[in-house]
Amino acid sequence: MFVVSTVLLYLVGARGLLLLLLACLVSALASYVLLSKQRDRISGSLTARLGTGRLRSGQPRMQGFRARLEEGARAEDDD
Repeated sequence: MFVVSTVLLYLVGARGLLLLLLACLVSALASYVLLSKQRDRISGSLTARLGTGRLRSGQPRMQGFRARLEEGARAEDDD
């Protein structure tokens, strides 16, 4: 998104620091609008995983750091 924004703004006539600032602003706004479905899908899956993932294993909610890392690795392997 940033590269496309930069090229389009360059063709319109923006140069230098103004080009970079406008490209950041335009790409951020475009990403927010165009990637909302993906963002919603990812946040939904994370919420579901965090809400039920630890309780499902039968272990207490306060697990060690290593156990949580291993659980995350297993979840990534399943996907």
